[in-house]
Amino acid sequence: MKRTLGVCYYPEHWPEDIWAEDAARMAEVGITWVRIGEFAWSRLEPKPGDLHFDWLDRAIATLGAAGLKVVLGTPTATPPRWMIDKHPDMLAVDANGRPRKFGSRRHYCFSHQGYRDESRRIVRLLAERYGRNPHVAAWQTDNEYDCHDTTLSYSDAALHGFRDWLAQRYQSPDALNRAWGNVFWSMEYDDFDQIDLPNLTVTEPNHPHQLAFRRYSSDMVAEYNRIQVEEIRKQSDAPIAHNYMSKVTTFDHWKVGADLDIASWDSYPIGFLSDRLDATDDHRRAYLRQGDPDNQAFHHDLYRAVGRGRWWVMEQQPGPVNWAPWNPAPLPGMVRLWTWEAFAHGAECVSYFRWRQAPFAQEQMHAGLLRPDSAPAPAHAEAAQVARELAAMPGATDAGHSPVAIVFDYESDWAWKVQPQGRDFDYFELVLSAYRAVRSLGVNVDILPPDAADLSAYRLVLIPGLAHLSDPLEAALARFDGQALIGPRSNSKTDELSIPVPLPPALPGLEATVTLAESLPPTAPVPLADGGNFIRWFEHIDTSAEVIDTTTDGRPALVRADNVHYLPGWPDHEAFKRIAADLCATAGLETNDLPEGLRMRTTSTHRFLFNYSAEPRRWNNTTIPPAGVHWEPLA
Repeated sequence: MKRTLGVCYYPEHWPEDIWAEDAARMAEVGITWVRIGEFAWSRLEPKPGDLHFDWLDRAIATLGAAGLKVVLGTPTATPPRWMIDKHPDMLAVDANGRPRKFGSRRHYCFSHQGYRDESRRIVRLLAERYGRNPHVAAWQTDNEYDCHDTTLSYSDAALHGFRDWLAQRYQSPDALNRAWGNVFWSMEYDDFDQIDLPNLTVTEPNHPHQLAFRRYSSDMVAEYNRIQVEEIRKQSDAPIAHNYMSKVTTFDHWKVGADLDIASWDSYPIGFLSDRLDATDDHRRAYLRQGDPDNQAFHHDLYRAVGRGRWWVMEQQPGPVNWAPWNPAPLPGMVRLWTWEAFAHGAECVSYFRWRQAPFAQEQMHAGLLRPDSAPAPAHAEAAQVARELAAMPGATDAGHSPVAIVFDYESDWAWKVQPQGRDFDYFELVLSAYRAVRSLGVNVDILPPDAADLSAYRLVLIPGLAHLSDPLEAALARFDGQALIGPRSNSKTDELSIPVPLPPALPGLEATVTLAESLPPTAPVPLADGGNFIRWFEHIDTSAEVIDTTTDGRPALVRADNVHYLPGWPDHEAFKRIAADLCATAGLETNDLPEGLRMRTTSTHRFLFNYSAEPRRWNNTTIPPAGVHWEPLA
């Protein structure tokens, strides 16, 4: 498949007499795709029923005339002001009971039926008008679900929707009381209408109550997205995408992705390092202008799986952003590196945000490929360089084979958010640490859903922190003849967040029982006999299985029965990398001890190396400069 570049463009922001020039300049850079329309509702419908599609007709025609393909976004992330007058109760409500007012974006509650109807209507109108337009070659639903923490809404609409959802799930209050353990603290209900949302309680709400609300809220995102997909599919055969984000776990992307053709995500490596990732000050300093060496790759692999092989980067950071605590400029060459890394992980398109930097409103400090005066910004040349390089080596960037897989589960993230047990227990960070350990050995990794029923394509599977093993996954593990690493905290809860009996991990064939679990503050790591430490989490286990590793005081730190290993703690990077290397060796996988900041990705035709370090790095007698990309054909 041909790999292409794209850009995000807002014709409604610029005089119409420069649209054609912009389009010609995009084509000259080597851009193929242009995303438009996702924030334009007030220009499409300035008053209820007063439709103005003429300008969008001309914008699409202008871009198409330059040979560009259009990704048309539905405008539902930014309902116009008149919508609030029409539906004043559509606003999301935060956990403190405060409405999230008009004046920015994403000011709607997924549960509100009136807004759902309005969204269906505007999407239907767009699909009817542009579904067969030859220049509209793809669609995007809404924009960045959950951005600004907008999945969970404590509105009246959510309350009534949640009660109905509970009634359908549990059928009777007695069944719900048993599932939630509501005999504790006299929390029992006689009627579903007695159940409130899990906020503003004196102390923490019951954990299964919180988990149920997160499940409900995730279902509302999936339902809302499905409404839009249904309307588009009635009128268009073009593929449909949504642009997910980094480290957003409040809704189940596997379920949303099941209704889409393409998974895309918005990649802001420097912003995420500063704003979202759990990192030391030294790590932030080392990668200040490059971003974390593994976060982008993890999301590439995650969304490749969510998209069932089809995925894009819909927004790629081209320079300083406006929303992080600090917004440094990328190291020269990093925009090219980020782009090539996405292609090496199988991306069909990498689209830069945005074409021209806006001189007004909230994002005016967010860089683009052009400056506000239309002169090229630094990323402009890097994008053009990538376009030339792509033309010179077609077919070199399929996803390649991954011999290792990691299971990722959104419900486990919800479980550990409502019952972390330790302040810094973060499921996403645990999975990322496992991914980082394998990736730093130069091995390709796939991400799998929690109901994966076939593991036969892999030689090593890692399952960290999975709250509850699904029946399909447990059956797949029983058939699996590769190496499996499970834990910590895996299979330690029922589907309703109770402690199961027999006690965890309760893995077939592995005689081990967690007798005590403790969370560890940063000042109290547990040292391991073979090097490194357990941090954040440590389980005391009784076991008759083979003990592979111990703590320095002799307690089991890794046990094995046949090909199944259980890890009763959260290893630091030194320990996790050592454990991963040993498992790869047992599985017969070749590894490479890569220098700090250097990362590798192997496609079916080429080996790529990416230097995230600010210093040169050497590999196989090749010096790779800072922000450098090196590739070589496979023998």
